[in-house]
Amino acid sequence: MKYRRILRTLLVFVIAMTAANAFVKVTFAQGDEGLEELTRNLDTVWLLITAFLVFWMQAGFALVEAGFTRSKNITNILMKNLFDFVIGTLAFWAVGFSLMFGGTGSFVGGSEWWFLSDIPDIYPGLTVPFYAFFFFQLVFAATAATIVSGAMAERTEFKGYLVYSAVISLVIYPIVGHWIWGGGWLATRDTAFHDFAGSTVVHSTGGWLALMGAITLGPRLGRFGKDATPMPGHSMTIAALGTFILWLGWFGFNPGSQLNADAASISLVTVNTNTAAAAGALVAMLIGWALKGKAQLGWGLNGALAGLVGITAPCAVVTPFESIIIGAVAAVVMYAVVVGLEQIGIDDPVGAVGVHAGGGVWGTLAVGLFANTESVSGLFHGGGADQLVTQIIGIVAVAAFVVVCGVILFNALKVIHWLRVSREGELMGLDLHEHGMSAYPEFVSGD
Repeated sequence: MKYRRILRTLLVFVIAMTAANAFVKVTFAQGDEGLEELTRNLDTVWLLITAFLVFWMQAGFALVEAGFTRSKNITNILMKNLFDFVIGTLAFWAVGFSLMFGGTGSFVGGSEWWFLSDIPDIYPGLTVPFYAFFFFQLVFAATAATIVSGAMAERTEFKGYLVYSAVISLVIYPIVGHWIWGGGWLATRDTAFHDFAGSTVVHSTGGWLALMGAITLGPRLGRFGKDATPMPGHSMTIAALGTFILWLGWFGFNPGSQLNADAASISLVTVNTNTAAAAGALVAMLIGWALKGKAQLGWGLNGALAGLVGITAPCAVVTPFESIIIGAVAAVVMYAVVVGLEQIGIDDPVGAVGVHAGGGVWGTLAVGLFANTESVSGLFHGGGADQLVTQIIGIVAVAAFVVVCGVILFNALKVIHWLRVSREGELMGLDLHEHGMSAYPEFVSGD
């Protein structure tokens, strides 16, 4: 029986390869038109598969945040990671995509494609259908909103969370995206701003908003001060699983940003993405080991994520050796930001600001230092300071815009008492207070 199964498997494989070979021969026989159709189909399938991987990162973020927070707040964490994608989908479909890509204004688009109306079959300038490009951009937009939830975990009103997720996907993220990817002022400079897959567009945007949210909220009860008590995450198993899911999802995030199935480009991006993550994990773990006296898993997990964020902007324009340097430095930056925020009393339960704002800023700067292609050349490869200057201008402009938006948004929610839960609700736990249920009903109760 065993050999029959092997023979059947081989037979199916041979038939499939024969059919594929025949399809390719027929396609080439049809001339340029058939080849264009084949290319478009391959590019579309590639783009959609990578978009599916980026969507799966929502699960990774949910698990990382759940693992790094206390058991009485896990249902709330999962609710927020579900509904920021739900709200983000509808907001980006209705308005966000148009503001980002639907026009040629320097500051914002928005002149066409509202509610995806009057769209062409193929997205202009690409080989893929319009809907494929829209979905790929949608999952990126949802990622930016998800980043914020980690820094504001365990003390945020759920209704306030829904509001700020909508505003991020509706307005803030699309405007930043338009500047850089939608033909806005940073993209049209003489030396164009380069952010291949979103160190600034996605991660710094989410990171700066996370910082503003954490500051406006204030720390969790008992987090700092003379009576402070430890607040370790309830499950490093879940946090580690979430990190592995995010690492896998990044193989969609970065290679997918090529927007086609160019074999050489996506192969280089994949290798750079992986090596930066590995370097980040190792360096962060070693720093924690040296300073804390123990090799701690949490630093390794956030180090990997910092390396992934750092390589996201330069992944297509550097070598694997340079990606290791970029990932390692990203881990150092992340560690410094996380520790620095703790020392000044800013509570970020999952280290989101260090990973995404810190790693995002460094990765964006790294383009101006290490890039080495015909179109993008950095300081270390004879390109002069032009690219680095543009990268710095972009970092400062995005930070200023997002910080101002964050201050207005979170303080508006604070004024109407939609930002922070009551003291009683926080002590009870957001699962019971906000949702009337617990993730672990057999074992967990409120304080």
